[in-house]
Amino acid sequence: MSDRPLSLDDATQQLTAAGQMFETERATVNGVEMMVWKHAPANLRQILDMSLAHAGRDFLVYEGQRLTFEEHYRVASTLSRRFTRLGIAKGDRVAIAARNLPHWVSSFWGAVVSGAVVVPLNAWWSSDELAYGLSDSGSSVVVVDEERLERIRPMLDALTELTTVVVLSDEPGRAPQLGAAHPRVAIVGFEELLGDVDASATPPDVELSADDDATMFYTSGTTGRPKGAVGSHRNVITNLMNLFFIGQRSTLRFAGAKLDDAGVPTANLLNIPLFHATGCLAVMVVNAAAGAKIVMMHHFDATKALELISAERLTSIGGVPTIAMQIIDHPDFKQYDTTSVRSVSYGGAPAPPELVKRIRAAFPAGQPGNGYGLTETSAAVALNLGPDYVAKPESCGPAVPVCEVAIVPEGFEGDEPTPDLAAGPDVVGELWVKGPNVVRGYWHKPEATRESFTKGWLHTGDIARIDGEGFIYIVDRAKDMIIRGGENVYSLAVEAAIFEHPDVADCAVVGVPHAILGEEVATIIVLRPGRVIEAEEIQRHVAHRIAKYSVPTRIFFRSAPLPRNPQGKILKRELRQSLLELMDKPA
Repeated sequence: MSDRPLSLDDATQQLTAAGQMFETERATVNGVEMMVWKHAPANLRQILDMSLAHAGRDFLVYEGQRLTFEEHYRVASTLSRRFTRLGIAKGDRVAIAARNLPHWVSSFWGAVVSGAVVVPLNAWWSSDELAYGLSDSGSSVVVVDEERLERIRPMLDALTELTTVVVLSDEPGRAPQLGAAHPRVAIVGFEELLGDVDASATPPDVELSADDDATMFYTSGTTGRPKGAVGSHRNVITNLMNLFFIGQRSTLRFAGAKLDDAGVPTANLLNIPLFHATGCLAVMVVNAAAGAKIVMMHHFDATKALELISAERLTSIGGVPTIAMQIIDHPDFKQYDTTSVRSVSYGGAPAPPELVKRIRAAFPAGQPGNGYGLTETSAAVALNLGPDYVAKPESCGPAVPVCEVAIVPEGFEGDEPTPDLAAGPDVVGELWVKGPNVVRGYWHKPEATRESFTKGWLHTGDIARIDGEGFIYIVDRAKDMIIRGGENVYSLAVEAAIFEHPDVADCAVVGVPHAILGEEVATIIVLRPGRVIEAEEIQRHVAHRIAKYSVPTRIFFRSAPLPRNPQGKILKRELRQSLLELMDKPA
């Protein structure tokens, strides 16, 4: 056998050939013809049932707690029936607002196999933001941890569609603290709602079709209030198939440079939130199907992460680039056994090419990876793995076979890319994506849906180019969005909070480089005439209105008007450049 790896095209053709697991076919989805995975499971109930094939294995590990695949299956099945008793019917929304806990996972599966649409809400949102998500989604049940309970408690009177709050304990083995009862909304502990778990429990019989709604992840993009991106069972399962395919293709192409014998890691450190599409769909759902262990942390700590890598023989770590860097940079890194690590993959933020070399040096048996996807694409569109990533560290990889991608020039007014558009490795423009992983639109936001989705194509807002082998390079990110330590910070939301201060006449929010977080939030403020305030006052003001990770850490005041184009739009690139020059000057 030749030591030369298979080409990308040859490996793809072998895996997608007729009769193979990853065979593709044309199908009509929501009125749009596209390529789909022919042998993909039809719904998430089938994925949950598949997990029973790994019954005796550990599935969830958290702070000394262990839940096997079978134990999880029985809990999720029982919970699905309890949701039904609460009146949850197909299409109803069940929200989850909690940090990563084992029963976050059980709540997701229990709700989705009961026919509900799961609404993962950002656990770091403020009280107002959580209330908006619950109200906008029309959720009738929400699963929360104790901290989130206290955040939404003052809002319960106004949440007229909410009937039940299910509370998870922050500490293993302790009943949750429920506090005072509410006259209309039932507040119950998770274990109280769950009750006895039958050793043979199965989910209720609910007819679930591939294109039924299954999830609603909130994303602000770059405009106004957060929008609920409505995903289907097909969307979620396409992402699962996408990631399985990418793993198998890497295994097929590079003998000896594989994630493991099945092409999928077997024990994963979960250090990104489950309320993100990546944590939920790319880690939790994929590992449930693959029979892989998920190890959770109360909060990320590099020392604890290294201890878990060694003790649990973790094969996969990552999340965002800063996580990998903090682990590698730990002063006692060499004192821990990290030889089990075979995959260090991340997304959610630009990764410096130098990180690839550092991963290779720190984990000789590990393969680095960097991916691209959005909430609206149900996570993965592309993933660059192993030797391909080493060769092209600035790329996020080629699109999976069921995703069409196109580079569209600024000012293009068509509903779908046309054959006459310029193409080639030097052509730069907005990246459009079409495929069965693209959500159908935004919940109750028809105008925003029309702006971002046309004939099945998602207009990502990201500026990209595609080389001759199909590898995607993101040149610039979605307009005005800042990625701080893996968290999306939306400048318009921060600006809106700043504008509420009575002394502020004008402001703009931009991202500036940060050595650890990737970016930090900076703002330039013009005050009203005669007003003088301190930066700390702005921070306190903003912190009462939005999530703490969105609060600006660099605040600059100026007397001159902010630069704008003829249409009145602030020239943020110009502002950002002037800030970088100012920050580079010696104090």
